[in-house]
Amino acid sequence: MSCPICKRKTDAEYRPFCSKRCADVDLAHWLTGSYAIPGDVAEDDDPAIAEDRGRESLGRESGGREPH
Repeated sequence: MSCPICKRKTDAEYRPFCSKRCADVDLAHWLTGSYAIPGDVAEDDDPAIAEDRGRESLGRESGGREPH
């Protein structure tokens, strides 16, 4: 098996990577959004839906009245 980052032989300690450096490079790709799992946009990820929910919660906090 070869390291998915640099293609060198993997090290059992860092498998599937060859070193801590390559494991960290891979982690950085996930954390910065370079890697992503394809799928539909979740409701929580849609800013318009989140904004509507914020308005709904404001209405409940003010006794059901819309803010002026």
